[in-house]
Amino acid sequence: MAEKFNRATFTRNFLKNITRIKNPDEMLADAKSDGLEKTLGVWDLIILGVGAIIGSGIFAVVGIAAAGAADGSSLGAGPALMVSMIIAAIACVFSALCYSEFATMIPVAGGAYTYTFATLGEFAAWMVGWVLMLEYAIGFIAVACAWSNHLMQFLQGFGHILPSWLANPPVWLTNDVFTVSKMLDSNPDLYVPTVLGMPICINVPAILIVLLMTAILVKGTKDSAKMAGLMVFIKLAVIALFVIAGAFFITPSNWTPFAPNGIEGIFAGAFLIFFAYIGFDALATAAEECKNPQKDLPVGIIGSLAVTTIVYVLVALVLTGMVKTSGSVSVDFLKAPMAYCMMMAKQNWAAGLISIGSLAGLTSVLLVLEMAATRILFAMSRDHFISQRFQKIHPKFKTPVLLTWTVGLLAVVGILTLNLNVAAELCNYGTFTSFIVVCVAILILRKTDPDRERPFKVPFSPFVPIMGIVCCGGLMVYKSMQSTSSALLFPVWLGIGAIIYLLYGFIRNRDNENKIHKELVHGKSEK
Repeated sequence: MAEKFNRATFTRNFLKNITRIKNPDEMLADAKSDGLEKTLGVWDLIILGVGAIIGSGIFAVVGIAAAGAADGSSLGAGPALMVSMIIAAIACVFSALCYSEFATMIPVAGGAYTYTFATLGEFAAWMVGWVLMLEYAIGFIAVACAWSNHLMQFLQGFGHILPSWLANPPVWLTNDVFTVSKMLDSNPDLYVPTVLGMPICINVPAILIVLLMTAILVKGTKDSAKMAGLMVFIKLAVIALFVIAGAFFITPSNWTPFAPNGIEGIFAGAFLIFFAYIGFDALATAAEECKNPQKDLPVGIIGSLAVTTIVYVLVALVLTGMVKTSGSVSVDFLKAPMAYCMMMAKQNWAAGLISIGSLAGLTSVLLVLEMAATRILFAMSRDHFISQRFQKIHPKFKTPVLLTWTVGLLAVVGILTLNLNVAAELCNYGTFTSFIVVCVAILILRKTDPDRERPFKVPFSPFVPIMGIVCCGGLMVYKSMQSTSSALLFPVWLGIGAIIYLLYGFIRNRDNENKIHKELVHGKSEK
């Protein structure tokens, strides 16, 4: 029976309440009574996983990881980039195995948030959910703006065919306010409308793609998976084109020296490439919509990692063979490395197709990130952390329609207001934190609930979870040691989350427990 409280307060039994765990059996019962429709099979999961992982990382970050940043802030791995990719994949595998055990044991919406509630308690669960909003919701906004940039680059290639307003629209209609402010510093004569001295910027392509992705997700997860499948096919076909066509233009001497910056360069490359693997954890948030989660989720999570690792290594092999990355490289190589290589090889047709592939890659990433954000918030609404109005399921499509549109509209607001460079760095902290918490939670549940059925078990436990903690924690500390604003803003984000919990989430949960208590007492009195 729920315990009675005289009023919703955090002065009574405070420690007991914030560490209250939610039994996995209760989670499964909630999902069964008012859960989402089960539509996803194993191939759907692999497609969604590959769709989430292969995105801006392989089409952009790979150039910086190979040759280093233009400002010298990061060393390049050179041809040893393929080693960096394998190191990053191994770091991800430790966390992926932990996600797989939880996803098969507690196949409900929410991912790391749900697993934390089952092991570390109410407050920790709220904080993990709050942190995941950095990874998914803000990541969704950042990728939407990246999609806009790639679209403009693609359209500019048809400047001799398309009207000027489409191929070269005003910068204030295709960029965020912070990017335009930097443009104004270098070009004061650039026309940008202002209000009270502040530039007015509306990134129209980013807003339109967000609204389109939201509409597709409202129609259903199965339809979303079909679209992701089409996008995955296009981008894998384009990457295969690059690998096969580029193989004829490889110069073996470009592979020497193999590691121009030594071990330091290899690990710097691994640090950057690690973020190109982010996305597999989004599959765990869709566990409730899997037809056979106990069997399919581990295959989907590990399978998507395996596929993307093979793709990444092949791209690194050809990329570093076509361009010498041990010295200085063109800025265009750092922005769009695969397209640049094809242009240097006089294969402009292939460069154009690669641009299409990059748009397809970013589109599939957008789809999965928004889906993951809505599923986490759906689980948090079920647990009374946010309004239960968000639990409303569309009668036809069986999706959380109000929540999906809310996330989409909030993303539009973020596109208009956020500093995307800082937001993207904050996403990385959210990812590291969720990976570490899931690894810790596996160790805890093995001790507190050893008899629970585990269709998939992390092999070599506790070694694998501990290595996941060490790898992700090490990368997080490495990033924190750099003088970036995100290293200071992340603790601020955590502090804001804690205040919201104390003033809203904690009180709502105590009110709900009082309500349950009254219903039980009333039921007994009637008998």
